[in-house]
Amino acid sequence: MIDNTMTDEAIGIELGSRIKALRLRKDITQQELADATTLSRKAIQSLENGKAKLTTVIAVLRHLGQLDTLGAFIPETQASPIQLAKMKRNQRQRGSGMRGLSDVIKSGRKAVTEK
Repeated sequence: MIDNTMTDEAIGIELGSRIKALRLRKDITQQELADATTLSRKAIQSLENGKAKLTTVIAVLRHLGQLDTLGAFIPETQASPIQLAKMKRNQRQRGSGMRGLSDVIKSGRKAVTEK
């Protein structure tokens, strides 16, 4: 379990070991995963040891079919009530109606001939 009492390194190691468990559950070697994600085996090793770039984590989770877990990892932020009110205030209240190209051309001709 990951909690606030853990160090950053310990959390990285825990995440790496969970990703390793996913890989092993799917019976994939580090080299096979590296080839499938166009990463190096050393990058996979680093990930499983808790030291990886975010792009490496994304590529590996995508290949292992677990990319959707990132949505739960960092949930999407919701707009505050004040932001929602501002957005609603800026919404259009009326439409101008659809005018065809021929109407626009005719109105342009009228303006030119009236001068």
